[in-house]
Amino acid sequence: MGVFGGTGFEFTADGFFKSGNSHRAPLEAPCVFWEVGWAAAEVEVDPETGKVTVLQLVVSGDAGKVINKLGCRGQDEGAAVFGLGQSLFEELRYDGDRPVNAEALDYRVPLAEDIPERFWSLTREQGHGAGPFGAKGMGEGTMLPVAPVIAQAIADAIGAQLTELPMSPERVFAALHARTES
Repeated sequence: MGVFGGTGFEFTADGFFKSGNSHRAPLEAPCVFWEVGWAAAEVEVDPETGKVTVLQLVVSGDAGKVINKLGCRGQDEGAAVFGLGQSLFEELRYDGDRPVNAEALDYRVPLAEDIPERFWSLTREQGHGAGPFGAKGMGEGTMLPVAPVIAQAIADAIGAQLTELPMSPERVFAALHARTES
């Protein structure tokens, strides 16, 4: 008993795992797990201004096994809002090599009113993670599908595919009018 401490002592340990390098893996570092995410969106496009309003956004990420339900939901929803910002608002603009909108008041990020009224996150449990009970990392899996699904919803609405982020009103308006002129 004396080796591990006595009554009232806390037994702790630190651990570390790094998978072995492999010439078959990108940067020779194999992934321990994959984050998977999907999204669906419904948008409305104002043809006069090119303004996109996301009416509905549904995202889902795979936790492997949920250990902290609220934490997983927060990761999924926070990542989706990051994706929304990259999709529609965030853009660092330059004058030569000098950023012109690098100030907090000039750089557009999503606001509370930009989050769709119908916004859901569904955390999935496939159980194939490398962690306890099949858990795996949760982080930004639901960020990645947001831009493509919004781009496709815009294409469905206006008949033109956008391929550059952010999908600002100016870019949507230009794509809409380029489509009608051809």
